[in-house]
Amino acid sequence: MASLSGADAEKLQKLQSAVSGLNQISENEKSGFISLVSRYLSGEAQHVDWSKIQTPTDEIVVPYDSMPAVPTDSAEIQKLLDKLVVLKLNGGLGTTMGCTGPKSVIEVRNGLTFLDLIVIQIETLNSKYGCNVPLLLMNSFNTHEDTQKIVEKYKNSKIEIHTFNQSQFPRLVVEDFMPLPCKGNSGKDGWYPPGHGDVFSALMNSGKLDALLSKGKEYVFVANSDNLGAIVDLKILNHLIKNKNEYCMEVTPKTLADVKGGTLISYDGKVQLLEIAQVADEHVNEFKSIEKFKIFNTNNLWVNLNAIKRLVQENALKMEIIPNPKEVDGVKVLQLETAAGAAIKFFNQAIGSNVPRSRFLPVKASSDLLLVQSDLYTLADGLVTRNSARTNPENPAIELGPEFKKVADFLKRFKSIPSIVELDSLKVSGDVWFGTGVTLKGKVTINAKSGEKLEIPDGAVLQNKDINGPGDI
Repeated sequence: MASLSGADAEKLQKLQSAVSGLNQISENEKSGFISLVSRYLSGEAQHVDWSKIQTPTDEIVVPYDSMPAVPTDSAEIQKLLDKLVVLKLNGGLGTTMGCTGPKSVIEVRNGLTFLDLIVIQIETLNSKYGCNVPLLLMNSFNTHEDTQKIVEKYKNSKIEIHTFNQSQFPRLVVEDFMPLPCKGNSGKDGWYPPGHGDVFSALMNSGKLDALLSKGKEYVFVANSDNLGAIVDLKILNHLIKNKNEYCMEVTPKTLADVKGGTLISYDGKVQLLEIAQVADEHVNEFKSIEKFKIFNTNNLWVNLNAIKRLVQENALKMEIIPNPKEVDGVKVLQLETAAGAAIKFFNQAIGSNVPRSRFLPVKASSDLLLVQSDLYTLADGLVTRNSARTNPENPAIELGPEFKKVADFLKRFKSIPSIVELDSLKVSGDVWFGTGVTLKGKVTINAKSGEKLEIPDGAVLQNKDINGPGDI
C-alpha cells in the first residue's frame, strides 16, 4: 500500500481516535471504515492505462448459448440447487419513486411487491425440485426495521429467509475530516451504507457465511432486489460448478440506454470491471461507444462462498473506491463506497457470462413500472416474462413528466395501464390523465398545455400521434 504523507497520517490518526469512541457501530465496522479511508488517502486508486485494455475473449466472457445444457434428471437438478443461496441487495429506499420504506415493497404487478415475486420464485423452485434454496436479504440501517416486519408475512412459506445488515459507516466532514456523528449529528443522517461492495465482508461479519458453508452451500447468486429479470439460472450455476469458476458477472449487450454502465475488459491478463468513473475525460466517448465496449454489467453476480471467506480473511478485496460527495444540513460530507462488481479481479477463474437482455429488467422509475405493469409482460410463478406478441426485441422508450414521478401519483393518473405491445415510444408532459382500456401504438407524444388538464378518454386508440389538446385525440 502507498504510504501516507505526514499530514495525511496525522489526519487518519485523529479520525481513528474519533471513530473508536463511536459506540453505535461494531469493531469490525470501525476497522473496515478506517482501512477504506486509509486506502483513499494513500491515493492507491490506480488509473487504467488505456493502451493495455483488451476486449475479453469468449473464454473470459462466455456466451450464454455456448454453456452446456442443464441435466434433465430432477435429482441432479436438486443436487445443483442445494448448493445455492440467493442474496438480494435490499439496502435501498424507494425515495426516488416517492416511497418512504424499502424499495423492494413497492407493488410491481397484480398487487405483488418485488419481495413477494422473489419469494414466490424461490418457493416454486424449492417445491418443484425438493431442494432448500434460502433467501438472504442484505439490508442497510435504513431498511432493516421495515424489512424485519415485512418478512414476518412469509413465516409460513416454504422458504428460509435470513436478513443481515451491511456496514454502517460515519459520513466524513470534508472541512476537517472528522466523522459527522462526532459533530452532534447522531441521527441517521450522520451515517451511510458503503455501497454493495460491502456484501462480502458483511456476509462474513454477520456470521451468515459460516452458517451457509456448514450447510453445504457453495455459491451465492447476488442481485439487486429491483431487477425483475434476476432469477435463478441453472445453466450458469451448472457451468460454474463444473469449471470451478469462483466468480461470474452477468453482462448483456449494451444499447444506447446503457452507455454509462460498467463493462468487462481484459487487463494485465485478468478480467476486470471498467467503470465510467475510472475513464479519463479524453476516452469517455470511446467508453460509451457501443462498437468498442459491447456489453455492460447487470449486477447479477455468482460467487463461490469459500472464495469469499478466503479473500475476506486475507483482507484482499481492495475494490476501487467511489467517492460520493453529499451535503447534510449545509455541511459538505464525503462517503466512500465500493461496488461488488469490482471484486471480480480478485477471484480465481473469474468469468463474465453474456446473457440475454431478459435477465436485466430493473425498475428504477415510474416509466419502468409502466412497462412491467402493462400487457408487454405476463406474470406466472413470480416470473415476469416478455409477451411473445411483441415482435420488436427492444422495449418502447418511455418518458413521463414529473407529475408521474411518485408511484402514488403514477397510479392515480392511469385508470388502467394502457396496452403498449405495439408502442415504439411515448412522451408525456403536463397534467395528463389516462382512462381505461387505452391503446398506444407507434410513436405517441402527449403534451398538456400549462394550466390545462388533458384527459385521454376510455378506450382511445392512439397511433403515431402528437397530442397537444383534446381536439387532437
